[in-house]
Amino acid sequence: MVLGFIFAFITAIFESTKDLFSKKGLQKVDEYVVAWGLRAFALPFLLPLLLFISLPTLDGYFWYALFIGGGLNVITTILYMKAIKLSDLSITIPMVTFTPLFLLITSPLIVGEFPSVLGIVGICLIVLGAYFLSIKEVRKGLFAPFKVLTREKGPVIMLLVAFIWSITANIDKIGVLHSSPIFWVISTNVFLTATLSPIMFLRSKNTTREISVNIKGLIPVGLFSALALIFQMTAIKLTLVAYVIAIKRASAIFSSLYGFFIFKEAGMKERLLGAVIMVLGVFFITLF
Repeated sequence: MVLGFIFAFITAIFESTKDLFSKKGLQKVDEYVVAWGLRAFALPFLLPLLLFISLPTLDGYFWYALFIGGGLNVITTILYMKAIKLSDLSITIPMVTFTPLFLLITSPLIVGEFPSVLGIVGICLIVLGAYFLSIKEVRKGLFAPFKVLTREKGPVIMLLVAFIWSITANIDKIGVLHSSPIFWVISTNVFLTATLSPIMFLRSKNTTREISVNIKGLIPVGLFSALALIFQMTAIKLTLVAYVIAIKRASAIFSSLYGFFIFKEAGMKERLLGAVIMVLGVFFITLF
């Protein structure tokens, strides 16, 4: 159990480090190249795991989940990178904590799961945390902090990503149940790499040159993405999935810290407090 918590915590660190290198990469190449690199450069670290797992028997539900969920994740991967590119990490990444909130809406519809009273408390904490991200604006009016977030393109796009993830999380569950955790992660990354490749070549200019020139910046994006997935799946084997996902969302705090110390983003105190409150809300929703 303790080792599972440690691996989940490491997952959060790797997840936020992936965001750091993604943000750095986006300073030199566009979001389509970085989105592709996130998936493509993860494969060399993920594919060898096939040697250590039993290959599952695949049925129609697996392929349904792969194509539907994979298609949606093509969209979220590109939007995720676009959001990071457009706005500060410290106000963009915390928006992913809205995924558990949206799950309280989508899960009853898709898998028949309903929130508890503490889940409602968690919702309130996430909304409160989002408010604190721009709390200085409150002098302009009670709802000004929310209005600031809606004016920033990054948080708005990431909020859309969080909503789509609330759908794909349920589809991922179907995919895992009809294969295995590691096999599902590898399958989705292969699918996303294959699908993002033509999109990248169509939307980006001088793609081959951009990749070759910036490959040193793209490899860490894939590496830390793969490490986050590997540690996440290992943690899931050692403890409850709910614990792992809740701890993983602490990446919003680490990404905010990267934003402050690496990219010199402003508003450290209120944004970090907002991220902490939002992650606390995730704990209430996920763990209680």
